[in-house]
Amino acid sequence: MVALISAFGLVLAVELPDKTLVATLVLTTRFRGWPVFAGVCAAFAVQSVIAVAFGSVLTLLPDVVLSLVVAAMFSLGAFMLLREGFSQADEAGEDASRSGPSGLSFTRSAMTSFGVLFAAEWGDASQLATASLAARIGNPFAVGVGAFSALVVVAGLAVFIGAKLRSRIRPRLIQRCAGFAFAGFAAFALLQLAF
Repeated sequence: MVALISAFGLVLAVELPDKTLVATLVLTTRFRGWPVFAGVCAAFAVQSVIAVAFGSVLTLLPDVVLSLVVAAMFSLGAFMLLREGFSQADEAGEDASRSGPSGLSFTRSAMTSFGVLFAAEWGDASQLATASLAARIGNPFAVGVGAFSALVVVAGLAVFIGAKLRSRIRPRLIQRCAGFAFAGFAAFALLQLAF
């Protein structure tokens, strides 16, 4: 029980201000909430299993390599979000996206959400924290369940907030803010190389 609670508390604290919440929020402003939640939770389940299975191996990566990979992933995310946020799309299309959820199928929305979060979680602080706890505590099942539960709570919160924001804030504004946040995360990852 201590392993489960430790993993839950640590991952929740790491993920609340993290890109996971931002990415899920952005996805929810573009797609319906339930497919996003399902896809994100599936990605978290797979990533939790990977983190627990390779706990000690993931922590052996050189800090320089890990920081460069994380910075590259954040930079790519920032580029994609900012490119779309500042694109010259017509206002009618944007207004249509504000009026209701995307018409995409449940499966396509869920798979898109799965792919985005699955890629975003590689080398993430929560994945590394889960791997470290699994290696230290020696109870991988409890650590995995605790980490997954915390990630589901963060996803639920992001989907709830995203659904509320969809009708009040232009999606391009959210994409721009998220893009700048991702750029900040990339800069922070590069700064870690200097220290």
